[in-house]
Amino acid sequence: MAVLEIRDLHVTVETDAGETPILNGVDLTVRTGETHAIMGPNGSGKSTLAYTIAGHPKYTVTGGSITLDGEDVLAMSVDERARAGLFLAMQYPVEIPGVTVTNFLRTAKTAIDGEAPAIRAWTKDVKEAMRNLRMDPKFAARGVNEGFSGGEKKRHEILQLELLKPAIAVLDETDSGLDVDALKIVSEGVNRAKVATDLGVLLITHYTRILRYIRPDFVHVLVKGRVAEEGGPELAERLEDEGYDRYLEPSDVIEA
Repeated sequence: MAVLEIRDLHVTVETDAGETPILNGVDLTVRTGETHAIMGPNGSGKSTLAYTIAGHPKYTVTGGSITLDGEDVLAMSVDERARAGLFLAMQYPVEIPGVTVTNFLRTAKTAIDGEAPAIRAWTKDVKEAMRNLRMDPKFAARGVNEGFSGGEKKRHEILQLELLKPAIAVLDETDSGLDVDALKIVSEGVNRAKVATDLGVLLITHYTRILRYIRPDFVHVLVKGRVAEEGGPELAERLEDEGYDRYLEPSDVIEA
């Protein structure tokens, strides 16, 4: 069982006004087999948490720790984090012209496993995963995310998740920009990965609609860079009805 532990995490980001605190003491533990939903209003630090776990250089950790099975994640390079079992599905996947999906996936799998997968079995796995995600096989020969729609980019993120088989996956607003059909397909992919590998999931979202398909074990409300409340699936249902106003001070609410 893999365990991702975040303790008293403080993170800043460089802005025009200088170093700005974003995370102000986050505590969180995610184990394989568990699904944790991180919810909260805009600007609460949800994406900062995701990219800090992944090792984005834009964010500076000023305090606290992140460990995976007791190993210091913050001391690892981005590729070392991936090989250790961490995965990030990005909110805004980038295009990589000139690198085909096929080459990208096989190169990533080789880098993570330390050896290239057997061609015949790998080709079969890729085709099956693409078929399950209802991706046109022609996408395998296209540049990574090049000309993909928003929904196609998100399906490609989950394709990577299913094939690379991480221990802990951070999904940063994977539901954003998806219609109902695409949301179901993407959610089914996450659920398949969880069943197949006992995946641990840290699911970042504004809305509860994806939680109808990916059922969380735990829900954490992030406000002003701190976990303001924790609970089970019922907390997400309450947020659907009540919103986030009760966590905010009057000065935090912007009049329309």
